[in-house]
Amino acid sequence: MDSKNYHEDLSHIRSMMERSSRFISLSGLSGVFAGLAALLGAIYVYFVFQREGINYFDGKRNVFTPQLVNELVVIGLVILFVAVLSGYFFTAKKSKEKKLKIWDQTTKRLLLNFSVPLVTGGFFCLGMLYHGMFVFIAPATLVFYGLALVNASKFTFSDLQNLGYCQIVLGLLSLFFLGWGLVFWAAGFGVLHIVYGLVMHKKYK
Repeated sequence: MDSKNYHEDLSHIRSMMERSSRFISLSGLSGVFAGLAALLGAIYVYFVFQREGINYFDGKRNVFTPQLVNELVVIGLVILFVAVLSGYFFTAKKSKEKKLKIWDQTTKRLLLNFSVPLVTGGFFCLGMLYHGMFVFIAPATLVFYGLALVNASKFTFSDLQNLGYCQIVLGLLSLFFLGWGLVFWAAGFGVLHIVYGLVMHKKYK
């Protein structure tokens, strides 16, 4: 009996330590919905290219007009908004179910470590956009996003680190296939997010 209580106490202490040092309300479903939003966005962009007379898969280097670039930026911002909104919704829902605070010191540390590489990458991409280096934006977004995930994984599930490494590798690989950024972008932000989200949902639901 004493041994049973001892193990229960240890389990309770371990759980308290984990809650105080790691953000454990991150929902796998948020990854799934973010991935779906990215895939739908990529499909929409493909039809935008078709509308502009650009056959994306013909292997030719395409020239984008400033108007088209502006439209692509707006589409990207909409996808980001939907991903963040779904992430907050499912994370808040999971926090409520587990009776955990969604905003505490751990959350602040998580967001800080996530935002530094992400904001840096955002300004880096804006610089490339300003100089017309559009072909490097997709690889850069994948690499910097992957770095942000790896950096933030110290304060949440370690599985996030693996997703970050995959995004970095995919971004670096896309540097050698310039002009296929939409495909790599869809694979990284779409497919990888969905796979990661389903794994996380099944593992930590």
